[in-house]
Amino acid sequence: MCHHCLSSCDGFSRREMLASAAGTAIIGGLLVRQAQGADAPASRPSTNREMPEVRAAFIRPKQDYWLGWPGTAWDKNMCGSFMDKCRKLVGQFATDMKVRVTWAAEPLRDDAETDKFIATAKADNLDGTIVFPLHFQNWPQVAKIADSGIPTIIFAPLGVCFTGHIQKIAKQAGVYLASCADFDLNPVRFGLRMVRAHHDIRRTKIAVLVGKENKEQVLEPLGLSLKYLPRDRFVEALATVQVTPEVRAIADDYKKAAAKIVEPTDEDMIHAARNYLAARKILQEEGCQGITMDCLNLVAERKIPTPPCMAWCKFLDDGVSATCEADIRPVMSQELCLKLLGKPGFVQDPVPNTVDNTFIGAHCVCGTRIFGFDKAPAKFILRSHAESDLGVSLQVIWPEGTDVTVMELTEPGRMILGQGKVIRNYETPPAGGCRTSVELELDGPPDVRDTQGFHQLFITGKHMRDFQAYAQMYGIATEHI
Repeated sequence: MCHHCLSSCDGFSRREMLASAAGTAIIGGLLVRQAQGADAPASRPSTNREMPEVRAAFIRPKQDYWLGWPGTAWDKNMCGSFMDKCRKLVGQFATDMKVRVTWAAEPLRDDAETDKFIATAKADNLDGTIVFPLHFQNWPQVAKIADSGIPTIIFAPLGVCFTGHIQKIAKQAGVYLASCADFDLNPVRFGLRMVRAHHDIRRTKIAVLVGKENKEQVLEPLGLSLKYLPRDRFVEALATVQVTPEVRAIADDYKKAAAKIVEPTDEDMIHAARNYLAARKILQEEGCQGITMDCLNLVAERKIPTPPCMAWCKFLDDGVSATCEADIRPVMSQELCLKLLGKPGFVQDPVPNTVDNTFIGAHCVCGTRIFGFDKAPAKFILRSHAESDLGVSLQVIWPEGTDVTVMELTEPGRMILGQGKVIRNYETPPAGGCRTSVELELDGPPDVRDTQGFHQLFITGKHMRDFQAYAQMYGIATEHI
């Protein structure tokens, strides 16, 4: 959005509306957390260790059994090799995820051994547990661990449960239960990714450049830290950035990678690259790992020569959260997306297409690594920031037919979710609005005019269940958009 939208007929600016909404969301999230009380999983204390720590255990009957699932045949012929495979795969996952996993020396066989496992896990201040039940009579022991307040990953391979065994525990806060026949243990891998993401978010601090205050805040239950800095800090940092070989290299890289260059001049490209180095300087000096800024007013007041759109796109493609307008909701959403899925989402302004009942999202900041950092970047065109017609932004082309998840943390403890599919990209002009402009066919609500949220993320792929699992594990309420 631009300075043309900063004023409204009732004298209440768009920036004030965003700030008010974001502030209400944060307060609301904290109140939700307090109101949840015992129904929410225990908050994991922050630690200084570099890697989260998890303990894994098998649970099986004390004596050899005859009847009952998974069956004597499985126990005699498969149990040993299954446990060996689990230890090997979990070790590989732990290495990949940078999580330290230790194992209980022996399978847990009764309540006493389970209680000892829980007590040791609490004493060691663990970030999570992994439980492998190996018989359907062991669900009382599984429930004890799930009730411990430690985030619990439960892998129930086909043959150890019926519906009745897991109906309650599968929906329990602080639990991720996978009942399936995936003997490659991909759900366990995802469970460890959730633990790692939570650990990383709690160690992340975002620079928020708005107003004139210096202050810090932690958003619970998400755990993300904010460091508020005066908005003019960016102006001061930019003044120190000269036109260096690095600045020219960044500008040249974007010119070479673009499918086309429309409005930006060489001077625009240099200014855009300088914006990146100015922001990076602030992050380094302040010990922050992401940034958001009241960019619109800086542009409206002509305090910077070009908006920071291209700089923010570069941060996103480097895996660093960079969001617009000092709106805290997309800050939270983008951090979770990057940490959990390993790719950036597209923060957008929502527009209902009331004729076709579809959903359009448009903005001037979109990373190109929308399919993942290990995948090819999306095609993009270098454009100006549409609303000011200054500087450099990216018009990223989303392939038609791409599955998309829509997600927004409207509060630290509340998430809205939906799914859709890309049906077209819009050119500006003839359309107005921001440069990356993507239309989705959504899975709901039935009337697109009822869609919740603002600055929601568009994320490639079907990830609703991933976000729902994370939310259940870490005390975040979810609902459909």
